Amino acid sequence: MSNEALGTKLLVLARAAIAQHFGGDRPPRFDTAALLQPGACFVTLTKKGQLRGCIGSLEAWRPLAADVCENAVAAAFRDPRFPPLTADELSDTRVEVSLLTAPEAMTFSSEADALAQMRPEVDGIILECDGRRATFLPQVWEQLPEPWQFMTQLKLKAGLPADFWSHGDSIVKLWRYRVEKWKEPTTDSTRERKAS
Repeated sequence: MSNEALGTKLLVLARAAIAQHFGGDRPPRFDTAALLQPGACFVTLTKKGQLRGCIGSLEAWRPLAADVCENAVAAAFRDPRFPPLTADELSDTRVEVSLLTAPEAMTFSSEADALAQMRPEVDGIILECDGRRATFLPQVWEQLPEPWQFMTQLKLKAGLPADFWSHGDSIVKLWRYRVEKWKEPTTDSTRERKAS
C-alpha cells in the first residue's frame, strides 16, 4: 500500500472514531497489513488553524488502526487543555495523523551538545527526567524554530524550570523520532466533500 493510501485510511479512521461518539457509524474495518501491525501515532485536531486537541502514543504497543482510533477520541474529548469537542465543531475541525518511527536514545555530554544534535523540522523530541515526560512533534519547530526555544518549552511542558538541566540524581534523558504526517484538506474542502 502506498503512503498516500495509508494516510487516507488513517484520516478516515480518525474522523470516523470521533463521529461515532456523536452517533455516527463505527469506523470502517480495513484488513490492511500496515493497519494491523503495531504502530504509534499522534492525532492532532485544529480549528481555524488553532490547536484543538492532540494526543498520541510514543511506542507501538497495539495495532495501528486501534491506536489512531483511540488517540483521535482522546484528542477530541480527553485533552486536558481543551473542553470536549462538540458535535457542532466537528465539521470545522481538521484532522492530522502523525505516524512515529521508533524513538532513538540520544547521547550527549551537556545541554549545548544536545541542542547541537537536534535537527529542526526533522526531529520530534522526548524528554524525561525525575519521572516527568514530555514530547514535541517535529511540527512544533514551525512555532519554535531555534533548538534552545524548542528545548525550553519542552522542559516547561514536562513541568521543569526553563533553565533546568541534569544535576545529581536528576538526569535528563532525550530520545528523537521522525514522523510521516497526513492532514485533511482545509475545513471548507471538508464541508464541500461532505455535502456532495
